[in-house]
Order: sequence, then C-alpha cells, then structure tokens
Amino acid sequence: MDPSLWLIGASNLSLCSPLSLQVSRQDLDLHSYKIPKLADFPLASSHPTLNRQKTAKSARDSFSAYNSKYLTVPQNRTSLNSSGTNGAFDALSCMESFSSSIINNYLDGTQGGAADKASPSGMHFRDSKRKVDYVLAYHYRKRLARHPPATGSLEPTHRAASLALVLNGGTGKGHAEPQWQGGGQRAPEEQPGPPGAEATELSPQDALEEEKRLQREEYERNLVEAGLEIEKDPENKSQGLSFVRIHAPWQVLSREAELLKIKMPTKKMYEITEEGGILKTLNEIWCKLTEPLQPQVPQQENTNMKNLSYPFSREKIYLYNIKDKDTFFDNATRSRIVREILKRTSIKARNSMGIGTLIANNVYEAAYPLHDGEYEGQNDDMNERKLLFREWARYGVFYKFQPIDLIRKYFGEKIGLYFAWLGLYTEFLIPSSVVGIIVFLYGCITIESDIPSKEMCDQRNAFTMCPLCDKFCDYWNLSSACATARASHLFDNPATVLFSIFMALWATMFLEQWKRLQMRLSYFWDLTGLEEEEEHPRPEYETKVLQKKLKNKNITGNSNEDEKEKLTWSDRMPGYAANFGLILFMIMLTFSAVFGVIVYRITTAAALSFSTNETTRSNVRVTVTATAVIINLVVILILDEIYGAVAKWLTEIEVPKTEKTFEERLILKAFLLKFVNSYAPIFYVAFFKGRFVGRPGRYVYVFDGYRMEECAPGGCLMELCIQLSIIMLGKQLIQNNLFEIGIPKLKKLFRKLKDERTETKEMETNQSKNPQQWDLDYILEPFTGLTPEYMEMIIQFGFVTLFVASFPLAPLFALLNNIIEVRLDAKKFVTELRRPDTVRAKDIGIWYNILSGIGKLSVIINAFVIAVTSDFIPRLMYQYAYSQNGTMHGFINHTLSYFNVSHLKAGTQPENSPFSQDVLFCRFKDYREPPWSQNQYEFSKQYWAVLSARLAFIILFQNLVMFLSVLVDWMIPDIPKDISEQIKKEKSVLVDFFLKEEHEKLKLIESFIARDKQKCKSGTKGERIRAASFCQFNRSQKGSFASFSSQHTEV
Repeated sequence: MDPSLWLIGASNLSLCSPLSLQVSRQDLDLHSYKIPKLADFPLASSHPTLNRQKTAKSARDSFSAYNSKYLTVPQNRTSLNSSGTNGAFDALSCMESFSSSIINNYLDGTQGGAADKASPSGMHFRDSKRKVDYVLAYHYRKRLARHPPATGSLEPTHRAASLALVLNGGTGKGHAEPQWQGGGQRAPEEQPGPPGAEATELSPQDALEEEKRLQREEYERNLVEAGLEIEKDPENKSQGLSFVRIHAPWQVLSREAELLKIKMPTKKMYEITEEGGILKTLNEIWCKLTEPLQPQVPQQENTNMKNLSYPFSREKIYLYNIKDKDTFFDNATRSRIVREILKRTSIKARNSMGIGTLIANNVYEAAYPLHDGEYEGQNDDMNERKLLFREWARYGVFYKFQPIDLIRKYFGEKIGLYFAWLGLYTEFLIPSSVVGIIVFLYGCITIESDIPSKEMCDQRNAFTMCPLCDKFCDYWNLSSACATARASHLFDNPATVLFSIFMALWATMFLEQWKRLQMRLSYFWDLTGLEEEEEHPRPEYETKVLQKKLKNKNITGNSNEDEKEKLTWSDRMPGYAANFGLILFMIMLTFSAVFGVIVYRITTAAALSFSTNETTRSNVRVTVTATAVIINLVVILILDEIYGAVAKWLTEIEVPKTEKTFEERLILKAFLLKFVNSYAPIFYVAFFKGRFVGRPGRYVYVFDGYRMEECAPGGCLMELCIQLSIIMLGKQLIQNNLFEIGIPKLKKLFRKLKDERTETKEMETNQSKNPQQWDLDYILEPFTGLTPEYMEMIIQFGFVTLFVASFPLAPLFALLNNIIEVRLDAKKFVTELRRPDTVRAKDIGIWYNILSGIGKLSVIINAFVIAVTSDFIPRLMYQYAYSQNGTMHGFINHTLSYFNVSHLKAGTQPENSPFSQDVLFCRFKDYREPPWSQNQYEFSKQYWAVLSARLAFIILFQNLVMFLSVLVDWMIPDIPKDISEQIKKEKSVLVDFFLKEEHEKLKLIESFIARDKQKCKSGTKGERIRAASFCQFNRSQKGSFASFSSQHTEV
C-alpha cells in the first residue's frame, strides 16, 4: 500500500487527538487489529497513480465530514498498531474519553446527534448515503450486575455494565489470554481487569451470552476484512433486539460479481428479430385485445432492442454501461452478493462456516435483505415493492397479467419462474375448464334420453333387489335409486372418454409449452449457459463431519488437518434405515386411516339401518357417504401437516451436504407421503369398493357380522365424484387459502408478543421514534422456500388429471382457486414475508419431473376409471354384442343376476318383512349364472367377455394416448425457433463486439505510446520521467489494459 495513504489513516487514528474517537473497553480488541497488508485495501481504481490521489482525498474528506461518528478509510478495515510493549499510544490512558467504537464504518454505539439522525428512508446508513444491503438481527442480554462509571468519564452508563472484553482479550473474570510478543512467540502475561470492574463468576447463561457476543464480534471483524461496511445499533438495554446493517461498496460488488460470473448488460444493444407473416399479425391483434389486462409497470422503451449481456469482469469494465456505480447493481444483486460473503465467512469458534451455522447456533436470530420501503403509504415515492402491491398483489387486479419481469427483478429468478409457471398453468386451465363444462352440459342435456336411467326409474319394471344388510334390511325396489342413476349419467357418459383423452393431451401440451416459455425466459433473463454454482455445505453437515473428525482423533490419537473428512454411506446408514422404516410406517398409517373410515361406513350404515325412522333408513347411503368424506378430509388435512414435519425431520437425519440436495430429498419424501395421503381414499372408492363383496348367501364379512360395503346401484362413479370434489374443494379452501392467510398472521402476532414480553420497559432515548425498514421487516414471517407453494399446486394438478374422467368440473374449480391463489401468494410475498434471497435458477428443478410423472400416470388411471369404475364398457358390450335391436333397451335387466331367497343363510333373512311370502327371487348386480343353471351363481360367460373388453380397452386407450402424447411432444419443439435464432445471433454479436472493442483499445494504446515516445525525445526531464513511468506501466500490464482503457472515454 502507498505509505502516504497509511500516514493519513494513522494521523486520523491518534486516539488522544482533539478529534478523539471514543472507544469502550468492551468493544476495543486491540489484539485483533494489526498493520494492514496491501490485500486489506482493495484499490478503488486499478490505476495506481489515480488510486493514491483519490483514496487519500476520500479518507481526508470522509473523516472531516463525519468527525467522531464515522471513520471511512478507503476500504475494508482500519487497523490499530498494538503489537507489544512499545505501542504508538497508551490505550488505557485514553480509554475514559471514549463513548463509541467506530472502526472503519463499524458503528457500535452512538451519542447525541449520531443516534437521533436516523436514515430518512430506512434504507441507508445514518449518513443517508450508503445503502443497507443486508441486515443481521440478534437478541442480546447483559449481565445484571452494574458498576457506575468513573467520575468525569464521558462513557455512557450502559457501557460500564458490559466490560466483557478489554485489551488483549482480558475478561471481567480477571484472567488474561496469552499475548503476542516481539519475536512472534506467545507468552502468558497477567492482565488485570479494567478499573472499576470486580472479578465475578459468570453464570452458565451469562457465559453462553458472552460466548455468543465474542462470536458475533469475530464474525463482524471478518466481514470487515472481507470488505463489507457495517453499522450497529447501541445495546443500551439490559436485554433486547439489535441489528447489524451491512453495506457492500463498489470494490466488493465488482469483485464478487466477477467471482459469481453475474451477467450484466454491456453498452452494446442489438435488435431482436421478430417472426413475420401471419404469426406477427396474430400477435399484434392479441396485444391490442389484451392491452387493458396488462399491468401498469415501467417497460423498456424499445422492446425490439436488447442489451448484450456478459459475465462481469473488472478487466473489461469498459464494456459495461456504468452510468452510476451505486445503481449499476440492483438491490437484488447486491443482497445476493452480500449473502454469498456471509455464507462463506467463517469464525474459529466451533469451526463455524457461514451465517447459516451462526443462526443455527442462535448467535444471530435472522439474516435478511431489506424490502424497498413500505408497500402502502400516502407518500408519492414509488418503489418496486409498492408497484408490485398495486399492480399484482391485490385481489382487485385479479384479471390482469402478472408483471413477471418485475417479479424476477425484485425476488430473483427462482421465484420469478414459480409465478411464471403458476400463471401458465392457470391460463391452460381455461380451455380445459371450458371443455369440462361442455361435457357436464352434455350429460345434463342427454339425461332425459338415457335409456338405462329411464329403465331404472320405471316403477313398472319392479326389479326386487336383495337386502343390503342381514336381518334388519328388507327387500327393496330398484326404482328407489332413480335419483342416483340420473346423477351418475352427468359424469358417466360417452363424452367423459373423449374428455379423458383430451386431458391427457392437455397435460402433455402444458409441459411442452412450459419448456418453451422457460427457454424464452432464460433468454430474456440472461440465464442461457448458466453454470451450476458451487454450493456451501449445510451447517448440520459440517457439524456431523466435525463430530466424526473428533471421534476419529480420539480413537487413532492423530489427526491430519489437511485431510478433508466427509460422510460416507456407512455414516448415513442409520438415517437411511430410519427413513425407510418411518416412511413405510407413515404409508401404513394412511392405509389404516382409510380402513378406519371404511369400518366407520360399514358400522354406521348397519346402525342406521336399525332405525325406526323411515327417513333415516331411506337416506342411509347419502348420510354415510357425506360424513365419511368429511372425516376423510379432516384426516387428510391433519396428516398432511404431520407428514410435512416428518419429511423434513427424515431429510435432516440423512444429513445431505448441500441445500439443493436437501431440498430435492425433502420434496420427494413430502410428495410421496402427501400423494398417498391425498389419493388413498379416492383410489379405494375407484378401484376397490364393491369388488370384494361376495354374493347373496356368501357375503364377505369383516369383524364378524358386518358385510363389506357395496357400490350404489348406479355404480361407484357417482360416489367417486363426490369424494373427489369434497376433498379437492376442502383442501383448496381450508389448506391452501385459510391456512396460508391465517397461519402467517398468527405467527407474526406470536413473534410480536414474544418480543414485547422479552423486551424490558426501559425507554430508548437515543433511538428514532419511527421504526426503520429493518424493524418492520424483522416482524415479518421468514421465507422458508417454495416447496409448500409448489406442493399444493402439484397435488391439485393430480386432482385435475388423475381422476378427471369421474369429475369433469375439476379443472373449473382448480381455475377458480388459482385465480385467488396467484394473488394470495403475491400478497404473501409482498406484504407478509421478509424479502427472500435472490436465487438464480434456469428451471423449476425436480418439480418438472414430478409433473411429467403425474401426466403419464394419469393416462393409466383414467383408463382404469373408464374401464373398471364406470359402466362404459358394459354398455358398449351390451349394445353391440347382446342387444336384440342394437339399442340400450334391456341393459338393466342384463346386468342383474337372480338369486333364490331360499338359499339365504339361516339368520340372515329379513325379519318382519311384508314381502317375504311374495318374493321367490331377488336380484343383485353381477354377471352370474341363475339358480336354475347347473353352475348356479358361478361367473357367467358375459362376465368374462366384459372383463376381456375392459382389459383390451385399457391397453388400447393407454397406447393410443401415449402415442398421441409422444406425437405432440415431437411436433412442438422445446426451444422456440425465434429464441434459438436469437441465441445464435447473440453469440455472433458478442464476438464481434469484443473484437471491435479490443481493436479500438489497441489503436488507442498505440497512439499513446507513439505520443509518449515523441515526448521522451523532445521533453524536459520531468516529462522524461513521466514517459518512463508510463512505459513501465505499459509493460507491467502485459495485455491487461483494463484500468487505463476504462478511463479512455473521459480523456
């Protein structure tokens, strides 16, 4: 570093000068400060001569401006020379004259005007110039023993109460840590406690708080070494909440942007080629029609032009369009850079790595970037958060498109992709809802012309059915089930088959369109060619590795510090075994819950059949079905919450190394458990109910006397429809909406009450009355990831596609829910949650694979629903194989078998039946031989013919739909043609741009060299010296002229 610059800094650091900085005993750790090396001061400009002038001037100006409030040295940290016995000053003689510790933008206590002057916007340091890029929050608790300050001391009272750290690491307990001496050796030295402080024994709680405080101080010093500038609140209470505000200067931002390879816009712009012909005309018409639906957000002036983007490089800084260094990196990018520094900055205590470990150890409570101000207010200052609230996060703008680009800019690419996916999914639900409504209306129109329904409702047919239960149930007439049969036709008609095929193709087209939209967004958001960033290990993984390392050290007695430990398969074996066992147990628990509801239905149906009330007996099936579905819904909601917590715990005991691996494993476990939980009751009704009943005279019993339940006379499809609709609507209404609104508000209220209870009643006289933005954001709910948001939509996608043959209105209800869901999620992100860290992602990850799997599974399930659950195949077989005239007349009689009532087991005949003398044969729904046949009650030929037709239909339907899906996938390219051409064009433009810039730079350098040579020949001595220095600079750079060429536009 230039010596003159250090002298300027050193002169300003004279602790007994008139400009005396006031440093408390607690916060000044002279042992940790040393003479800085050159690396400690990154240069503001890469030109050495300019840098010396600018940084020296900035140091003088900054110090005179802030006086005792701030000390701004060009970068990173101010170091105090306290290397041994011959220090530059006697620190103890000056200690009583200090009241704040402000070391290189490190504010740890204020006095008078410094505290009163809060940032007007709540987004900056107290100087109202440096932007707050990140905030760390923590709770502190001081020891209750207080010692009054020395007479005449300017130190505030609250400082005298917390003399935990004094010079060279001495503590209030009166012992000293070893001190470095001149020869680099460490010698123990007695260090008495500070004047006025008695040696006290710390309680365990105080010792823990002291350890946390020391860890915070070390971590914050390391942040300052990394180049960040920080500002702290005074800890002027016995306990309370404090904030550390972090600002990243230009040098840090540019350095980290280069390391992270963040793409930034260059000066070069190129034209985006639009598709011509009829597509362009249709697009223009569509834009005009949808103009009222567009959100009123700032748009690029010329949408046909795009900035050429390139990963940021300090050597090529002349390429970028840097108008203002403070605004070149937007807030989201700045916070992302700071977060990366926080994640990789470590401390020695517990071998902690990054802010994640410190939060896990409760050293800090939270770390978050700030929102861009308030989203509501009377002031006219518009910010991106307020704009998002007005144009996106309100229910009143439900009809408008989402401002996806603004969402991405404010929240990052990962959240932007989620809302883009949710928007596309909602748009695709519109055509499927329209087709579903048409199918439903077709059922309503044709209900009067449906011959099987008419035959069932015709009382003249007088089909006498066998009793539904033993002893207490009487013979009954099939016409009493007329209403159920007519309702079944609304969903069980030929149109549902076509609708199932349509929905299978719809799912394929949706996924293909999403891939195209994803590629389009990747191009416009500069995500093409995005490399996977190296992720830092999770704190839990590091802790486990450290425990293994210590264990191996204790066993072997030696440890190699250079050898990196890692968790092997054998280390994770207990976690894997626990995962397998517990997941299996949870699945069995779900099946047990379903079986419990089945038992409830059977026992309740039997109990209601004993009722003397005629109305109760006639409505047994409706009552049992409705109550059982509601019980199923409640069980699903409860188990969903349990399974979410269990999946998280199971993933944690696996100890995944990175956050990405953790998230993927958590998603798979949670999806598996919630999928089984949500669909198990529906699978039972669709494929198992009524299949194992037996026949009259040989029924299947459970619990000794209770018969297995049967489907309604019209089939199980109507009951499946009821089950599906209630569970789907209940989950959407209660879980997706009420829980999402209510739970965050309750958590916010609980956190607020907790903070008010832990805060003492002391008045902060030196704090601004108005809460700052970091105070407002701390009250908000922390962002925990997008997994819950995706999960509820994926489960809904399953309801829409898997059993759509039984409920054509499912897409309509999903559409209505999603219109609310988009605004609900938007409002939650803008108003209820802390601002998430921006994460770059080029796709939606594992969720796409899950969606694709559900789409393929839906083809198989719908084939089985149509073939097995509905009466589509039996009707088709009767009409074309058994009907006398090719119509459906006689279909009901064809599907009913005969049973001789004299063959009923003793004790199962109806008691006190008025029809017992008149009934010789009763009917039941099955294909079996009549009692007068030689093989009585065996499966008839019709049964095997219908079964063969069912299996043939499943195979044909599945292969046909799969073929059509593959055909659609092949016909629709994953990358739009115009985007593919633009990516090629961008690469070509980028190469040409680099060649042109390098050529101009070389010409400029050559002209300066030629001019310099002329000055060397004819100039004075001083000119020769300058020319020689320029020639030396020219040779030393050796191909890297970035620092000089970055100034050539100003020459």
